[in-house]
Amino acid sequence: MESQIRQDRAEDSLEGHRAPNLRGGFQPADGRNRPVQGNQYEPLETKLDYLKHCSDEESRLRAVIAKKYPEHLPEFEIALNTGLRPSEQFGLIWDRVDLKRKIITIPKSKNGRGRHIPLNSVAVAALRDLQRRSSGAGGPVFVNMNGEPLRGYKHWFEPAVSEAGVKDFTWYCLRHTFASRLVMAGVDLRTVAELMGHQQIQMTMRYAHLAPAHTLAAVERLVVPVSQRLRPTRRKSKSSATRTATTAFSQSLAVRS
Repeated sequence: MESQIRQDRAEDSLEGHRAPNLRGGFQPADGRNRPVQGNQYEPLETKLDYLKHCSDEESRLRAVIAKKYPEHLPEFEIALNTGLRPSEQFGLIWDRVDLKRKIITIPKSKNGRGRHIPLNSVAVAALRDLQRRSSGAGGPVFVNMNGEPLRGYKHWFEPAVSEAGVKDFTWYCLRHTFASRLVMAGVDLRTVAELMGHQQIQMTMRYAHLAPAHTLAAVERLVVPVSQRLRPTRRKSKSSATRTATTAFSQSLAVRS
């Protein structure tokens, strides 16, 4: 687990170089690769029949996991839907998981602070699947089909990525995908920073370019419709002004009486 924590720190320090501009996850191509369905990099050519119908990286990787490593699909779903760091995920115990309130508690994250991670319906379903093979409360969340604790993901994830034909993709890219998809869905950067456990907003700002429509909508609020800008101000006629003044005077007399 200590080696996993060291890797987490190294990955976070590389975040600005690897993600999302270069290879942050299932992300839009950066000009060096042709984007395909879902704005993802195009996977490598494959001779495997069961993968030929998969046109993007995620569908390719999911197909390999479903065929060869189905018991590890919950790990994949939780990483993709929570943004947990690997050390946080594979060190998780059931005492820190509240499925009723749909929340995971990390007592001490990489930056030394505790944090709470909300769970969407996909993550909850994956955790319930893991719960069925678990030994009970207090034990590790991530176990194999025999109930033995999992120490990591490399023994199955790296072969899966290779067979899927996905280039330069690591487990940590799932965390980047989580953040990127939140930003592209219009979630504000402060909330994304909180969900990612970033201590400094500068770490999260590296995803800001993925929300051009969101920022455009913000500045568009400054625009006054042309019809309103060109509408002339109506001047009251003399008779209208006189009637208004008379009415106001009458009302003031009524109040004083």
